[in-house]
Amino acid sequence: MPSGSLSVRNGTFSSQSVRPRSPIHASDNASTVKATSTGESTRDTGMIGKRRKSFLLLGALFAFSAGCLYLLFQSFPDLAESDKQHVHVPRTLDDAKELGRVLSMYTDTHFPQVVVGYACVYVFLQAFAIPGSIFLSVLSGYLFPFPLALFLVCLCSACGASACYLLSYLVLGSEFVSQYLPSKIEYWKAQISHYGWVELLSTLVFLRITPFLPNWSINIASPVIGFPLSIFFLGTFIGVAPPSALAVMSGTQLYELTSATELLTLRAVGLIGLIAVMALMPMAFKRLLGSRVTEQRDLQD
Repeated sequence: MPSGSLSVRNGTFSSQSVRPRSPIHASDNASTVKATSTGESTRDTGMIGKRRKSFLLLGALFAFSAGCLYLLFQSFPDLAESDKQHVHVPRTLDDAKELGRVLSMYTDTHFPQVVVGYACVYVFLQAFAIPGSIFLSVLSGYLFPFPLALFLVCLCSACGASACYLLSYLVLGSEFVSQYLPSKIEYWKAQISHYGWVELLSTLVFLRITPFLPNWSINIASPVIGFPLSIFFLGTFIGVAPPSALAVMSGTQLYELTSATELLTLRAVGLIGLIAVMALMPMAFKRLLGSRVTEQRDLQD
């Protein structure tokens, strides 16, 4: 009797032969597992290679931009040896004071060079998400008239943020950004998927005014979640104006400031909060108007 097992059918016992598993089937399963692991390994290798190329390209762009800044400053007028040590990106309020003292001696005689140099450094910091632009905003109020200083800060912020936007879109890519900011990316994709240009602009202006999200994360994530570059530029230009205006006004009294915390007084925080709420009013008004129109159509039907 062939080897098998007993089973019950209609109250009687019957034997069923159990065939051993074919080695061919086992080989097929092993091949499938091997192919799957090979495919995953190839995909991971491709991602690592793509990521490496992105970082190399980003490093090359950074080095090229830094080299251009160096050549630009080489064309500036000669500085005294005692002043050269103060010409760098300010990290503290004291650095901003020393840099303002040095640049103020050249503003009258070399005004175009000072403006161009200031703008290029500001855009460079914003494009590569390097800290220090807040002190440059304060410094502009000390070096330039208020209207020019505010316009310059807003324009440089918008240009630098747009450069960071393009670096994220063209160099890093959506896969890289989504991997490192998965929760935020998915959340904002869901939020703005049904927005029109009014809602997009109001949202971006609100985010720029308020400190809920770091500016660098907004710059990097915006192309991935679907913000058009034109709206991104305009929203940044408008959104940075209120906090920048406070920084510029503080710069007119630069040497009277003793700490960076003096920039954020209770009155200033309240004013920024009020402007942030006003930034959302166009979106709220459009939604309210849309709901009223929908109600009128329902009543007519």
